Amino acid sequence: MKRFFDFLLSGGALVVLSPVFGVIAGLIKRDEPESPVLFTQERVGLHGEPFRIHKFRTMRAGASGLQVTSDSDGRITKVGRWLRKTKLDELPQLWDVARGKMSLVGPRPEVPKYAALWPEQFRAEILSVRPGITDPASIRFRNESEELAAAPDPEAHYVEVLLPEKAAMYADYARSRSFVGDVRVLWRTLVAVGRG
Repeated sequence: MKRFFDFLLSGGALVVLSPVFGVIAGLIKRDEPESPVLFTQERVGLHGEPFRIHKFRTMRAGASGLQVTSDSDGRITKVGRWLRKTKLDELPQLWDVARGKMSLVGPRPEVPKYAALWPEQFRAEILSVRPGITDPASIRFRNESEELAAAPDPEAHYVEVLLPEKAAMYADYARSRSFVGDVRVLWRTLVAVGRG
């Protein structure tokens, strides 16, 4: 039922939101004409299988460095800041949901570097479900980039403070997930995004 719900909702959203995708693509191209509109990156998926996640590009083409970003990160473009604040940069992940690599609700997929740092007691549970666009941890850490910007060492803060707490929440979601619970998470996410 969850997979059918994911496919139905993500497919419908891709169709309905296609004009929004076009507008965002135009804004990205206006800022950086030579840059691709989409950003892809390897993430860890169901049962530890790697896949490529899709997002709207929010950083300058060729940007390198830390794999965590804060509000003060100079690599982020002007349009990219707005996309990140509104979470519109996440919309292309609807395609990842439609093709079965992700779910609408599930633990956020990490890059291999950080997935390897999940506490061992949580790893199997986290990887037992498809990663998602949103989950309780996404709502709890909605302003993560602001917290990282305030940290003296953003990556150390992410690894030592945020990552263990998020992993515990991911595992808790995997243990207690339900269809009704997923609907509640989706609603809470929409409310949180609406509040800005």
